[in-house]
Amino acid sequence: MNAGALSLGATLYMPCTRTDLAARLFGSARIPDLRSVVLCLEDAVLERDLPTALMNLAGLLRTADARGRGPADPMIFVRPRDAAMLARILLMPGVGCLTGYVLPKANADTLPSYLALSIPEGQMLMPTLETREACDPYEMRRLRDQLLAVQDRILALRIGGNDLMQSMGLRRPPGRTAYDGPLGTVIAMLVATFSPWGFSLSAPVMERFGDTALLRREVARDIDHGLLTKTAIHPDQIAIIQTALAVPACDVEEARLILDPAGPAVFAQGGVMCEPATHRVWAERLIARAEVFGVVDGLPLYQRA
Repeated sequence: MNAGALSLGATLYMPCTRTDLAARLFGSARIPDLRSVVLCLEDAVLERDLPTALMNLAGLLRTADARGRGPADPMIFVRPRDAAMLARILLMPGVGCLTGYVLPKANADTLPSYLALSIPEGQMLMPTLETREACDPYEMRRLRDQLLAVQDRILALRIGGNDLMQSMGLRRPPGRTAYDGPLGTVIAMLVATFSPWGFSLSAPVMERFGDTALLRREVARDIDHGLLTKTAIHPDQIAIIQTALAVPACDVEEARLILDPAGPAVFAQGGVMCEPATHRVWAERLIARAEVFGVVDGLPLYQRA
């Protein structure tokens, strides 16, 4: 996972129909601990509300451009409805203050229309894997081949869990993580398809934001799959996700031993075999995660009674 993707933390989705966007992002009502936000013009906005949503976005861009970026400001992404809407957004004054764009319903057939646009240098793209093609390994390999040509522009691939469940005619039942059903198989396939080629992936949203224990369990499964950034739909989820991403001190110690250039080729640590030749990438990622989210003593929070 690249450092930029790791720093996303819990990415909060906010519909552009909100009239308090500036206040919530960097004003008097700023959302605590917010690292990244996606301003949505797609599924979270009804067709009839699009004019208002686009007007609100234009106002936010003017405000953000006039004030300049502050050190504590979140990364700001916009999720358009389609490539035609993104082309319109790219003409808005102040659009240069955006970190990048989330590309909805990304697959090998829709991606070229986005890549044909003149997106400013330095702005990043986050395609969302949320159509039925995301369940097809062949289609995902087609998409991967396209993304490899522009990999330096791809910050992360976002897994759209609810849309994928909708394509199967399903909805996650209460008390179940995203991995306790067919979606878990799809997530594992997407990780295997993209992660070895150097792409970072973002874990899907957990829509039952009132069940904090379930969210902690799900973040634990996200970590098991190497998904170290996650979509959030409620501000209360942000601290829970980012706290759960903190690294146990015992894991940090093990990672440092693995990365020690003077260490042996194979050694035991706490009853576990450590082999730097095969565990180095894990150790590097874990240390990077600890630098972003901190270190906790003892067991991870989701394992505590």
